[in-house]
Amino acid sequence: MKLFRFHGGVHPNDHKRLTASKPISLLPIPQRLYLPLQQHIGAPAEPVVNIGETVLKGQLLAHSQGHISAPVHAPTSGTILDIGPLTAPHPSGLPIRTVTLESDGTDQWTPALEEAIRDPLILDPEEISNRVGTAGIVGMGGATFPSAVKLKLSLKRKIHTLIINGGECEPYLTCDDRLMQERPAQIADGIRIILHAVQAERAIIAIENNKPAAIVAMKATCAHLADTQVIVVPAQYPMGSEKHLIQTLLGQEVPAGGLGADIGVLVHNVGTAYAVHRTIRYHIPLISRIVTVSGDAIRNPQNVEVPIGTPLSDVIQHCGGFKTTPARLLMGGPMMGNMINNLNIPVVKGTSGIVALTSQALTQQLPKPCIRCGRCVDSCPCGLVPLEMAAHIRKDNLEKAAELGLVDCVACGCCSYSCPAHIPLVQYFNYAKGALFNRQQTKHRSEETRKLIEQRKSRLAKEEEAKKLAALKRKAEKDAQKKSLKSQADEEVTS
Repeated sequence: MKLFRFHGGVHPNDHKRLTASKPISLLPIPQRLYLPLQQHIGAPAEPVVNIGETVLKGQLLAHSQGHISAPVHAPTSGTILDIGPLTAPHPSGLPIRTVTLESDGTDQWTPALEEAIRDPLILDPEEISNRVGTAGIVGMGGATFPSAVKLKLSLKRKIHTLIINGGECEPYLTCDDRLMQERPAQIADGIRIILHAVQAERAIIAIENNKPAAIVAMKATCAHLADTQVIVVPAQYPMGSEKHLIQTLLGQEVPAGGLGADIGVLVHNVGTAYAVHRTIRYHIPLISRIVTVSGDAIRNPQNVEVPIGTPLSDVIQHCGGFKTTPARLLMGGPMMGNMINNLNIPVVKGTSGIVALTSQALTQQLPKPCIRCGRCVDSCPCGLVPLEMAAHIRKDNLEKAAELGLVDCVACGCCSYSCPAHIPLVQYFNYAKGALFNRQQTKHRSEETRKLIEQRKSRLAKEEEAKKLAALKRKAEKDAQKKSLKSQADEEVTS
């Protein structure tokens, strides 16, 4: 199969050797789990349990609300201790409404999850999407977009190609690599189910060439599947980006502001395919995930299957703790991950990695003035001009930055990585996107307020006009009544 190149990209040291050859370990159920109701893009889930209530493993704790949302389930059996705000797994540190579950140690499943489905391909595609939604499955590559929404949209858009993203281009992370090495049959089954759910013609499993064991495992498993092909792609960051993976495999560009579905392509992560297999075959909701724990500050780096809601401190302790105090702690990888400073926050559905770096692994230098070398332009995989966008953002001219393509920036960090002046370009763009969104929201609210005021004025004017007409009508009726009485009196006098 012919591959195509996308513009830009970088080749950072991947540091994957720290964990790629170690089997996935299983984290014991912690004493307490903290389950945020906002673990996905869209509206937060709404609790259906109460404080003090006893729940079983896999039981629904909070249902989805709105078109884009996802439910939350109990990763183990136990008692609901609290439902309230707790520190979020986000660099802002702002609290998120969270369900606190104390484990009872029995890990007892809810009875509804006992019977397996032998042949999921007899299910209606809509039924598969509904079950995926009920299970709370979201994009496991980190985007956390509710998977059922993508499946339903793709069924309507008539998808011809399903791409399974096994790129995992982010340095240090190997959770997808180990999943493909150890559980290829389950991933392949999930792919077949997704193919049926969207009625696509073929599936392409894309794996970077720095994952030889995963390539061998997936090729051997899929050898008998005529509609599924394993394609090896170059190890280049950000190959794992949906739009750039589509361009590499198919030579097609997703329209600016558009989706892969707009050109007949659906992309799902290998972890998502595995989760679909578990929920459609065995009714298991998304209650755990594989997390890479790595970095030179970790004593025993490895991949761990972690119950959703486990505090980061428990996961790091399972890996032997810190060898030395980390200079930087990340949730996710070093290119697109978020810096964190609190080990009490929980693992959520989008937590692909926990990376602890020492000062020796960091190249922290103070930013210098831009020398206009153009390296950020050369490395930008979206074909943008980062130095010009940053210049307008510094002047608070966000609208001009938007005209230059700010909204098309995928925040991959290639520009910041390649900048010899160490300018934090991606931070500029993330700030600008948020500020521009707030401005647009404020403008939208102002317009809505103006419309409401105009509607109120129009309504009051109509009411005033109606009052005047009613008064004129009453006056006319009174005048007619007086005239009638006068006529009757005149007739009586005449007679």
